[in-house]
Amino acid sequence: MQYLGIRYHGWQVQKGVKTIQGTLERTFRYVLQHEDFNILGSSRTDTGVSCLYGAFELFLPQPINPEDYINALNENLPSDIKILSGHQSTYAFNIIQDVAHKSYGYYFAIGEKPHPMFAGSVAYAGLEVDLKIMEEGASLFEGKHDFRRFCTQGKNTDDFVRNITHSKIEKPPEGYVFLPKNDIMVFKVIGDGFLMHQVRRMAAALLMLGKGEISLSEIQNALESPLKTPLCGKAPANGLVLENVSFTDDLF
Repeated sequence: MQYLGIRYHGWQVQKGVKTIQGTLERTFRYVLQHEDFNILGSSRTDTGVSCLYGAFELFLPQPINPEDYINALNENLPSDIKILSGHQSTYAFNIIQDVAHKSYGYYFAIGEKPHPMFAGSVAYAGLEVDLKIMEEGASLFEGKHDFRRFCTQGKNTDDFVRNITHSKIEKPPEGYVFLPKNDIMVFKVIGDGFLMHQVRRMAAALLMLGKGEISLSEIQNALESPLKTPLCGKAPANGLVLENVSFTDDLF
């Protein structure tokens, strides 16, 4: 599935506000003409975060052919949510535990501020940042590290170690139509899992680094520190895109 997150208060259902999961559930109730189902997402994205290729699991009392419902769902979903495809999973499949990798991109513009119509897909980093030192900083995140100072700690979180397989500052791929023609860069990060607000705090640290507000050694020390206080705040949510979720083999 895909969605533009700027109008939504994140993925998870919350009372009194519009969310991606809540909108999906309302649409499924209309299309299926019953309420005997549950939806579980592979990622609980924050308010304002978008998704290029995500996934959710639909639990039903009886199996269906998902492809038979794609068109009806898309006709009734808002224009900023799209179902791409559907597959029947095995009984043992778990959409959270069987994730192999998640890929995020944090898109930011440098120089001239983009047109407001692109506010849902790119953050504004200011007139100038040092991309070279940001590239050095991004490389520090690669490997297995304790990210307790780069996340928002939940009450039940006691394991802060995550393995990052790719962490780089890059030019976006050509053909991304949701991006303006400004000087756009992306912080691309891939890992087997992420903590709450981890990517946004990593992105914030790199942007601060690029503006000379913190140093490389401060990022390195934060990865080795037992302190619980975050190194920095969260980068604006509108620059963050969940780009891909991949699962372990032979699940469908």
